[in-house]
Amino acid sequence: MSKQKSTIGDNVKKYRNKLGISQDLRSLRANLAFHTIAKIEAGSTPDLRIETVKKIADALGVTLDDLMK
Repeated sequence: MSKQKSTIGDNVKKYRNKLGISQDLRSLRANLAFHTIAKIEAGSTPDLRIETVKKIADALGVTLDDLMK
């Protein structure tokens, strides 16, 4: 599971950077705390919920599949 978390974090960061937005703006768009986004991107989220990943995907304008592959 840690490989998947790392992949999701890497993809969140990739798409966020592609859009040119900060973690802070990203967290506001997804209605999540800044530290949540930071931990996900760092791959240090112990219990990553699908609902959280869905919020991030929606805010980035990508699919769940995009973040998980």
